[in-house]
Amino acid sequence: MWTCERVAGAELDVEEVLALYRASTLAERRPVADVERFARMLAGANLVVVAREEDGRLIGISRAITDGAYATYLSDLAVDASHQGRGVGRDLVRATGEAAPQATLILLAAPAAVDYYPHIGFTRHDSAWTLQGPSDPEAPPSPRA
Repeated sequence: MWTCERVAGAELDVEEVLALYRASTLAERRPVADVERFARMLAGANLVVVAREEDGRLIGISRAITDGAYATYLSDLAVDASHQGRGVGRDLVRATGEAAPQATLILLAAPAAVDYYPHIGFTRHDSAWTLQGPSDPEAPPSPRA
């Protein structure tokens, strides 16, 4: 069994979280090779919930930014592949929503996860847009550059 708890992202062990991202496949879409940038991602999130097994092993994380009143952007939901399909992701989403109960949860799904989110209550929204940062080496040219 596991427990979910809210934590300060800056206080997490970066290497432990990197290992989880790799075990969840989220590392394919995050800058895990740039440890300093990844540490800033953790520290900059103001709503982080982790799932740990009874022995303390990190098996999941929800990393979000919220104003606590209107919107919560759930930027990362990662669950160790060996624990997927057991309800860990659902528990992380629940705990994230409970931390800012008036706010709407917003996320961009990974291509492999688009069928998962409706299963746990999310509604598709067809008018989301992104503009990549100019320093992202994988991004196409941006008008911000």
